[in-house]
Amino acid sequence: MEYKHFSHPHNLRIYQVQHGNEYSCSACELIISGSAYGCWECKFFLHEQCGNASRAMQHTSHPMHHLTLLPTITYSTGNFLCNACGEPGSAFSFCCPLCDFDLHVQCAFLPEILIHDSHFHSLSLSYALPAAHHYESSSYVCDICHKQLDQKCFWSYNCFACNFHAHVSCTRKLNNSASAKPGPNSAAYQKEESASGSSQQNQTERTEIEDPVLEAQLKLQRLQLEMQMAQELAKMMSSFNLSSLV
Repeated sequence: MEYKHFSHPHNLRIYQVQHGNEYSCSACELIISGSAYGCWECKFFLHEQCGNASRAMQHTSHPMHHLTLLPTITYSTGNFLCNACGEPGSAFSFCCPLCDFDLHVQCAFLPEILIHDSHFHSLSLSYALPAAHHYESSSYVCDICHKQLDQKCFWSYNCFACNFHAHVSCTRKLNNSASAKPGPNSAAYQKEESASGSSQQNQTERTEIEDPVLEAQLKLQRLQLEMQMAQELAKMMSSFNLSSLV
């Protein structure tokens, strides 16, 4: 069975990549294991999830504009800085060219709730953190690498009940098994998925979000994000010179 992907001129076939073969996904740059789309002639490979990702999406962290899946870098530097994890990328990205907003493919579909070895509670994904003066310390510190968190620019995983915080990138590095196959949290990630796989994932997600404390944290984070976006929009509107439009 052949598959045509918009980013590659040749048809792709599905291959089973054996353990020990070091092939990287051309979309997310992570090592491939298991089934993948591939063009052996060009050494071009895609995770099935990456190959089935939608070419456009509306992401919660950037509600003002749609994000477009780009297979090539549009910046003169030859790479982009991911607005989620803060790390550079040189492969596919979900991009808003109007705002210079870019996400790694795997970062665009990070789960809202993460079970991680670094903490005994589930961690909730935050696109921005509240002002640090509400807490005991003057700034947020990652409890994995013990370096300061950029509370405005990059995302983090948090347990606010325990005052536990972690860089998105640190949760990936510490738990490689989770980052090797990022789980979809949107229909845009997998356009084709088996009914049994969908049912199992939905059941897992429901189980993880049943904790009322975590659900309250998520609602609070969404509300804070909406308030921040409203404030930014108000600033943009106030900066317009309305008299020039008359």
